[in-house]
Amino acid sequence: MNGAPHRIRIKRIYESPEDDDGKRLLVDRLWPRGISKERAALDGWPKEVAPSPDLRKWFNHEPERFPEFSASYQAELDAGQASYEFAAQCRTWLEQGNVTLLYAAKDPVINHASVLRDWLERKIG
Repeated sequence: MNGAPHRIRIKRIYESPEDDDGKRLLVDRLWPRGISKERAALDGWPKEVAPSPDLRKWFNHEPERFPEFSASYQAELDAGQASYEFAAQCRTWLEQGNVTLLYAAKDPVINHASVLRDWLERKIG
């Protein structure tokens, strides 16, 4: 590392693993199509921090729904004990290296991993 602080990053699971990914965590509730467990090179799959099935289906990756989806997903994260446990674990991992949240959605901006990253950064401070 170049001395820069470690950070939470997001990345499509279809991109190749890199040395500076640090902990690689799939944050989708469903396993992505066409990805083997070996290719994923995961350190964990915390399904409990993914959006609920109902919220995910409602959002359907429709950009005009993203603001409401984002608010609803953050409310789910705020209400879940597992979310806070995951944030505490991320804080520990960040002492050692980066944390990369992996997702399958095609849009690099309008996706739940970006909402989760922002929520984690606020909680970890």
